[in-house]
Amino acid sequence: MSHILIERQHTLGLPTARQHAQSWAEKATAKFGVQCRYEAGDPHDVLHFDGSGMQGCLHVSATQLKLEAELGFLAAMFQEKIEAKLHAQFDEMLQAA
Repeated sequence: MSHILIERQHTLGLPTARQHAQSWAEKATAKFGVQCRYEAGDPHDVLHFDGSGMQGCLHVSATQLKLEAELGFLAAMFQEKIEAKLHAQFDEMLQAA
């Protein structure tokens, strides 16, 4: 399996970062059929996702977004494209804030 790690520091605070993460999950579900489960916590939240040859989690805190994902065999063939798209999505998410 191929591994993707994306980390972004931010100054959004947890409530706003949580909203962005939940919006990202809704888009991933609608566009790619990924199943998401969101666990809100006190110091940080965790968004678990699975589907379309990818599984992983997005850790959401008041100061950081950290995505860790494992790609299945077929998805791994497109790792560079998937990773570039995720980087662009996170950049856009944090610029919009």
